[in-house]
Amino acid sequence: MRTLAFDGRMGASGDMLLAALVAAGADPASLSPVEDALDVRYEVGTTEKNGILATTVDVLLTETTGDHGDSDPEENGHEHAHGEGHDHSHESDEHEHDEHHQHHQHEHQHTPAEGHGPHRTYHEVVELVGEMDLPADVERDALAVFEILGEAEASVHGTELDDTHFHEVGADDAIADVVGVCLLLADLGVDRVVTTPLSAGGGDVDIAHGVYPVPTPAVVEIAQRADWSLKGGPVEAELLTPTGAAILAHFAEGVDSLPTLELDSSGYGAGGYTFPDHPNVLRALVGDGGGGLTRDEITVLETNLDDTPPEVLGSLQKTLTAVGARDVSILPATMKKSRPGHLVKVIVKPEDAERVARTLAEETGTLGVREHGAGHRWVASRSFETATLDITGQRYDVAVKVASDAAGDVYDYSAEYDDALAVAVETDLSVREVMRRAVEAVRTTE
Repeated sequence: MRTLAFDGRMGASGDMLLAALVAAGADPASLSPVEDALDVRYEVGTTEKNGILATTVDVLLTETTGDHGDSDPEENGHEHAHGEGHDHSHESDEHEHDEHHQHHQHEHQHTPAEGHGPHRTYHEVVELVGEMDLPADVERDALAVFEILGEAEASVHGTELDDTHFHEVGADDAIADVVGVCLLLADLGVDRVVTTPLSAGGGDVDIAHGVYPVPTPAVVEIAQRADWSLKGGPVEAELLTPTGAAILAHFAEGVDSLPTLELDSSGYGAGGYTFPDHPNVLRALVGDGGGGLTRDEITVLETNLDDTPPEVLGSLQKTLTAVGARDVSILPATMKKSRPGHLVKVIVKPEDAERVARTLAEETGTLGVREHGAGHRWVASRSFETATLDITGQRYDVAVKVASDAAGDVYDYSAEYDDALAVAVETDLSVREVMRRAVEAVRTTE
């Protein structure tokens, strides 16, 4: 499976993603639909970050454009946030500073496009993307990214998606970032995108509603919906922008460390800040990831119980899962003086272990929780398909879990018990027969 892996230790933004993809082998010529639709052009260059040669991609106004709008951040009193080159994607009206123009430590003879063009509503952005004559899959991906941004914006401000008004994210350069990344990813032709935990940075940032800590509200909202993990540091600056977060929320699976790859290409996309000890670059690696199971870093918590009410034991699946447990097992055990008891074993991510252990202690009253450093587990990729069954003229839906390896090869189907039970209650079929029919229905359509 051809895999693209991002190293997220210095965060990500729209321009860093553009640059990293070009550095990893994507053809900048594929960006032409954006240049044809907007008064902008992409300029590809290079810079050095702490001894690392990195690619830059700047979005500039075309020379025929006379109206530069509010493109000068200094004249508008904007502050340069993370400065990941061209990312206007902060929480639209929430941000009045210009996070897009993170200078690349070199001067351009042409005008950067940040802030140029109207600040559009969500629907105006959707209409503009629809008019760009993009390949169907690229248009679908771009609209999905803008929907993530819009939903995050709406959630932060307590509004509806239809009422969302983009400011920076609706400007030409921000649209060029999002659509450009989608075009470059399509050109790169990868089957899978993954990212290691994304660093948000630290400190504070000025937005329209005051001074907020990093990560900003929109990034937090997007991260809650994403598959990848968010972490702080390693510097006091804004490293992860909403545009970067939204793009990766749509495309990328989260992994704890870079996967095993037979590398074909790699590259570095530069951010604008320069730090003394941390190269401000986004690394991208492309190669064959094989078809094995995915390595998932875990640890195991366990405790022995001999006086816990059965109702509490029965609720542990729900209460522990709510705070981060990946799996909960309760096994019968023989305790001291031959008393009957239970052994509770909980699989968790290392970063969730303390929180889950505290909840386990509070729920059960146990005086101690042991932790075993299991290291990792191998997990399948999981997806759900809906089987529609026709039983005596009535149609019933049953969800079926499909397990596959990293190459997408399916090796197991499992119908959801609760769905099958609901169908069995309304028909004369057994739960087992409903599950069999659901699995067969999905298997024959694969």
